[in-house]
Amino acid sequence: MSQTTLLLIAVVVVVVILLLWFLTRGRKQKVTFSDAPKAVPMAPKPAAQPIAKPAPPAPKVPDEGHDVGSEVSAAIEDVVDQFMGIDAHESGQSFKTKTGDELTTLKGLGPKAASRLHEIGVTTFAQMAAWDEGDIDAIDAQLGAFKGRIRRDRWVDQAKLLAKGDVAGFEEAFGKIG
Repeated sequence: MSQTTLLLIAVVVVVVILLLWFLTRGRKQKVTFSDAPKAVPMAPKPAAQPIAKPAPPAPKVPDEGHDVGSEVSAAIEDVVDQFMGIDAHESGQSFKTKTGDELTTLKGLGPKAASRLHEIGVTTFAQMAAWDEGDIDAIDAQLGAFKGRIRRDRWVDQAKLLAKGDVAGFEEAFGKIG
């Protein structure tokens, strides 16, 4: 297995454990000392009206036939997407990072070029997919040693496919990801 797959499995296991912990901790009865006997005052106080305590809320129990598994799966996906910055596609490939998309997924775009794009403010495939000829010229002028790579390696065409999640179309046109 690849390191990415192992990392994804580890993250999912941790999230499931945390989710189960959160779901089960509300079912335990909490002990409070509000019902403990109070100290006897020195002088008698006038009789006060007793204050009725509201009944604690009943724990939520799913109805019969309720699919808890799908709720847990949805919660795990939300946690992974929001806090871990991972977008797991059907292929098992992860194309997102905490700072945007994994731009090095594009053919011909390595870590140094991706770093330069991040410095310029380009972090997602959607941004790149929206570039017109003027944008390409403006960005290309800022790429230094990577000038000309946008058009030569067809970054915009690649980004359009990945921005809409078309991994199969990407791999058909540009080769296998990985």
